[in-house]
Amino acid sequence: MRPDEFLRALDLLPTPLHERAVALRAYARVTRCEDCQRIGDAVRLALTAAHYDELASARQLLDTAEQQAGRHGSTCRSQPDQQHGRGRVGRWAGTSAPLVAATDASWKGRGGGIGYVVSDGHWGLRSRGTDRLDPTGPSRVLINELRAVDFLLSAYDEAPAGLTVLLDSLAALRYLHRWQAGEGDVMPAGYSLRPRSSSAQPTLVRLAELVGRRPDLSFAHVKGHSGHALNEAADGLSHMARRRLGEPFDVRPRAHALVDAFLRDWHTTVAS
Repeated sequence: MRPDEFLRALDLLPTPLHERAVALRAYARVTRCEDCQRIGDAVRLALTAAHYDELASARQLLDTAEQQAGRHGSTCRSQPDQQHGRGRVGRWAGTSAPLVAATDASWKGRGGGIGYVVSDGHWGLRSRGTDRLDPTGPSRVLINELRAVDFLLSAYDEAPAGLTVLLDSLAALRYLHRWQAGEGDVMPAGYSLRPRSSSAQPTLVRLAELVGRRPDLSFAHVKGHSGHALNEAADGLSHMARRRLGEPFDVRPRAHALVDAFLRDWHTTVAS
């Protein structure tokens, strides 16, 4: 199930079921583990049931998925990565204004986080550590600013036409504009282009190709820590993801509340 399909289906669930389905979202991805696949099948069937207004069936299927995950998750080496997450604050889904997003990155020591927020309520955050095979190179902050943009755009099967993406990194913005102008082979200094085990292409190569095909996407600068609601939300999500590396906590309700608060400010400002 594509990320955009999953998020649209979530909007059909009442709040208690919505939160339970979100917590199981990682199992909706393709996995080699048959048990994880069965859990994901139950989640997908629950969303299908909700589409047909069969909420009792959706609840039963989520019960089944939770029970299976509880028995299986702690022992499975193929268990989905819980260091990242996406979600949506549903009450902003009906906005008719042009879509605007903000991305940001936070790095300290050997760990960091990236985050994004969209004016229609979508959000995401991801933690990242380093090891001896880390392909980032010396331009760590810059590259993670660009990874945050890729994380945003990869949430969609196809990014919405006319989407505006705001960044507080002028260096990252220059690369995006160069890629959009056809200079897709230009990469930050030290970024390794060696083959990846997790995907067919390095993240920034994939991003450069995508941006080069989408002249309708707009990338613009916003001054960081200036009170801009979307930038502050993305900054908060990236810091939350980074802190989570060394401080385990339930990130989803905090992220949901943070995004909702800043989007309230954003939409109030836009409306006025």
